[in-house]
Amino acid sequence: MKFVISGLLAVSLLASALAASADDSKTKAPPDTLVMLEKAVRNDSTKFDNLYKLGLAYIDRDRPQDAVKVLTKATVLRPGDVKALVNLGAAYDAQGSTGAAQDAYRKALDLAPGDSVASCRLASSLYAQGKQGEAVDLLRDLMLEKPRAHCAYFTMGVAFADAGIYREAIRMWQKVIEIAPESPEAGSAKESIDVLKKFVGM
Repeated sequence: MKFVISGLLAVSLLASALAASADDSKTKAPPDTLVMLEKAVRNDSTKFDNLYKLGLAYIDRDRPQDAVKVLTKATVLRPGDVKALVNLGAAYDAQGSTGAAQDAYRKALDLAPGDSVASCRLASSLYAQGKQGEAVDLLRDLMLEKPRAHCAYFTMGVAFADAGIYREAIRMWQKVIEIAPESPEAGSAKESIDVLKKFVGM
């Protein structure tokens, strides 16, 4: 069971990271785009947009340390940008720096209280750190305030599965598919439902 649940948690973190940058990168940028962005930033590291896009490209390519460097510069240039802070948090999480990641998410939430993506990322980070109670409370509050926050249902599904409450996990994931059928979380939810149903013989 540990193997299955560990896989589900990894899927949750990946889905949340994708959700954080979904507005800006529905699909991965082609390799030449990365080269162009790197060149643009080398030529002028004072342009927020180039730094931000390069940070997303590094996250897409599993280069969290590089993403942290450029997204940190982006947040210095524009400290009130919520998306940049959330993606900086995602980069920190990807390299295992949970404390720094959670600081970034909390800064984003200070600027935009109740932001769904920042809340879900923070909950996923807390959950991965072993702070399940705090994570679940955050997700419940988010679902009450924003009943269509599909990332909250996805992560709550992981929590239920981890606790062995499989029917509730499936119910949460089905809600994700219902609310946001085209989201990265919905694709992961479908896979997770299939895995869990096979595992428990449903």
